[in-house]
Amino acid sequence: AVGLLFREMPPTLISNQQRLPMNSLFDRFHVVGHFILLYALGAFFIFSGALKFTAHEAEGIRPLVESSPFLFWLYIPFSVQAASNLIGVIEITIGALLLARRLAPVLAAYAGLVAAGSLIVTISFLFTTPGLPEDAQGFLLKDVFLLGIALWSAPDAWRASRT
Repeated sequence: AVGLLFREMPPTLISNQQRLPMNSLFDRFHVVGHFILLYALGAFFIFSGALKFTAHEAEGIRPLVESSPFLFWLYIPFSVQAASNLIGVIEITIGALLLARRLAPVLAAYAGLVAAGSLIVTISFLFTTPGLPEDAQGFLLKDVFLLGIALWSAPDAWRASRT
């Protein structure tokens, strides 16, 4: 990342772990940004999953789930609340595994992939839910950014498991 910030500099100035004085500030920003992205994604999934246990949220996601080609079947064996609870358990599990990256990086890597899959499903609601209100469209668009974080977190955790 440092090399990308200082392309004009000769390679000898940034190789062999040598750092320019200004680079240490960028290195710190990188570490803080990494921490915020990773743990915010895990916290988001835990918070979102916990909400699924409320009746209001279960009814709120009902039109999205009913019209989803990926999730519509949940209402066949489960009630609206039971399906929402199941989604909540999955989301909380994803979040917990993402947050456990230091203890179980391989599990966090897989959680990142499952999170990405989950976010692709929620992004698909933009295209599969008829009459989706504009405020819901904006709310779902945040999942595009979360998808990017999830796709970044999976290989990052995998690399951490190999060191």
